[in-house]
Amino acid sequence: MNAMSKKVYALTLSMAMSIALIQPAVQAAEAVKPTATVAETIASKATQTLQQLGYIDGITDGMKESQTPITRAEAAIILQRVLKLDAPASLTGFADVLAKDEAAPAIYALKQSRLIQGQAKGYAPDAALTRAQMASLFTRAFELKDNGIQVVYSDMEQIPKVHTEDAIRLKQHFIIEGSAFNAKKSVTHGEFADALYLALGLDVQSEGLTPLEDFFKQPAQAGFQMSPDGKHLAYMEPWNNRMNIVVKENGQDKPVRITGETERSIAAFVWATKDKLLYVKDEAGDENYHIYVTDIDGKNSKDLTPYPNTRAILVDSLENIPDEILVGMNKRDPRIFDVYRINIKTGEAVLAAENPGNITGWLTDHEGKIRVAISSDGNVSSLMYRESEDKPFENLMTTKLGETFAPVMFTYENKNIYAVSNLDRDKTAIVEYNPSSKKVTKTIYENKDVDVSSFVPSKEKGTILAAVYETDKLNYEYFDNDFKKMMQDIQVKVPGKEVSISNISGEGQVLFVAYSDKSMGTYYFYDSKTGKLDKLADAAPWIDESKMSDVKPITYKSRDGLTLHGYLTLPNGAEASQLPLVVVPHGGPWARDSWGFSPEIQFLASRGYAVLQVNFRGSTGYGKAFLDAGNKEWGKAMQDDLTDGVNWLVKEGTVDPKRVAIYGGSYGGYAALAGLAFTPDVYAAGISYVGPSNLFTLLDSLPPYWESERNMFYERMGDPEKDKELLTAVSPLFHIDQMKAPLFVVQGANDPRVKQAESDQIVEALRKRGVDVPYMLKANEGHGFANVENQLDLYRAIEKFLNRHLMEQ
Repeated sequence: MNAMSKKVYALTLSMAMSIALIQPAVQAAEAVKPTATVAETIASKATQTLQQLGYIDGITDGMKESQTPITRAEAAIILQRVLKLDAPASLTGFADVLAKDEAAPAIYALKQSRLIQGQAKGYAPDAALTRAQMASLFTRAFELKDNGIQVVYSDMEQIPKVHTEDAIRLKQHFIIEGSAFNAKKSVTHGEFADALYLALGLDVQSEGLTPLEDFFKQPAQAGFQMSPDGKHLAYMEPWNNRMNIVVKENGQDKPVRITGETERSIAAFVWATKDKLLYVKDEAGDENYHIYVTDIDGKNSKDLTPYPNTRAILVDSLENIPDEILVGMNKRDPRIFDVYRINIKTGEAVLAAENPGNITGWLTDHEGKIRVAISSDGNVSSLMYRESEDKPFENLMTTKLGETFAPVMFTYENKNIYAVSNLDRDKTAIVEYNPSSKKVTKTIYENKDVDVSSFVPSKEKGTILAAVYETDKLNYEYFDNDFKKMMQDIQVKVPGKEVSISNISGEGQVLFVAYSDKSMGTYYFYDSKTGKLDKLADAAPWIDESKMSDVKPITYKSRDGLTLHGYLTLPNGAEASQLPLVVVPHGGPWARDSWGFSPEIQFLASRGYAVLQVNFRGSTGYGKAFLDAGNKEWGKAMQDDLTDGVNWLVKEGTVDPKRVAIYGGSYGGYAALAGLAFTPDVYAAGISYVGPSNLFTLLDSLPPYWESERNMFYERMGDPEKDKELLTAVSPLFHIDQMKAPLFVVQGANDPRVKQAESDQIVEALRKRGVDVPYMLKANEGHGFANVENQLDLYRAIEKFLNRHLMEQ
């Protein structure tokens, strides 16, 4: 196994647990119901669709009189048709419902199915159906579950307790709206038709539509990795709705599931030795990851970091020391990570390097010796080095915010360091650095347009095979002809796909995934000596690529002349004219969007929306100047970049300016709130998913292990004391009076990055103004939803919300 093995695996596993930075119109109380136009559209569609399906006939169900109250008997007749319930043999049970009555078969069919109760003395078939009764009928009939949306009615105390939970369900599932429920109010025929139409999901259904569940179900198989001796493959697949690890012999088809997680999916795994694996998981999204070890048969599983309120990060899996690993843990001080040498057989942990308080990263050589440390106060960082572990660290260089010198690995003779650096240049490059001379000895590769931030190393050849950089798509710059020929041969064998290498063994065995914007990916095993290619698995074989949409790279100019890059996805087969648009800003914000398959983007496009993703200023990958252009521009120029993208598409005629929504997570959630607050005329709806609303409280509640980066946050966002006016001006919470579009807020209760209070406070503030805000809160999630059942709840709600505010017009 070459250096893409342990070192890169360790880096990947660490990244899975590391700091990832924070990745409509709201109307007044009397206006929280749909506008007349929307309500009339729904009513018209509801009646027409229900008639076409044979659910209403206007005769036995009274539906010709839409404004008159519907009776309990008429409601029963309609529901029996919808649910296709057979009437029982005996039509008895209610004193006031006789077998000869027209509605008797329907009423007793519902009673037999436990959808209605009533009392022996009478069902009151001719009485008007109340909203409370309809709520209970629908909740039972359509099995409406608690999806986490926090519902508050202004007249909650007036709802009979037996109907309270059911009244909540109707609003959770976007069947009714409004701040008051009016439990005793009679339901008209028209209102019943509207509610039934929405309860059946007919508002979001159409022929040939890819089911929502197909986009968000867990991959069939994913994350293939080869054992160090090449004899086994490990991967993850669903078991009890959680991703668990499976192992099989290479070339055989007898997989063995070796983990049995049921509460939380495994976040990542890596081979420790030829017969042991390491894996990580947290609890309910708290991001206090623990590292576990297990044998390849699932035996001898053990938590190697069994400490409460502790986050563990793999520093090095120690390829040449089979029974030990190096792990960073903040168990001594929640703000900093000490390094421990852990025996994976016994679990014994010995302190290997104590953090003096300012070390934010460690690097080992190829013998597993800790020889590099990075210290930082957030703005100023220092590269610390030592020749051996028995010597003290010395400072080799100091960099300031915006400057990058990130050591990645030692050269194979353990003398020099391969690093990513933008010193003396705007774009990061791959360089070789000599710690003895304190100089860069070689610039291995740089690109004039974008950052170069990774490479493919080879232990067998003792060198770098290729540099990796990202423009619109991923690119390789080859330095080794054998590797280049291998990649070209692979590319010929999987035409039309992009290739991402997972493993390369010393014997030339390659694990890779081939993917596209329309495919989640297919895993392959390739023998470079024979050229033989074996397919291992499709990640999502149920996805029909012919129904997916093209993700097209785009560029446009900002209002101040900056060139912006991004991606535009149009509904498959749709004309690029007057489409509804969803703007999806990425999280971070110090990150970027990339080309490839996104279930979320494809889902939105499949529902008829154009989708805009923008790498706004402050995104990574485009150089130092572009990143720094986002400093203290939250809610300002960074937000303008998104607005300019919308205006560009409107000018092109691609989108309908009256049907534009903004939806994002983390920083993207902030951008959604900012879009509604600062450009209220641009957006017709917004969704904030774990998004901060108040930058003061966000900065005041950073996770303790981000404390060393506090100065960086202040420099890039604003100092709460020095920049109080700025942070007040760009915090959406303080500008809710400017919001006009409907807002949907989503939050995980255990989020350590963007605390629940960020969502609580803006929802509370809006509700105090009489604004009805759907608010989904999941008790067992953190910074984004991981559990598939919660993801399905989220996207079903998003589908309903966006359809109501962008499509039903």
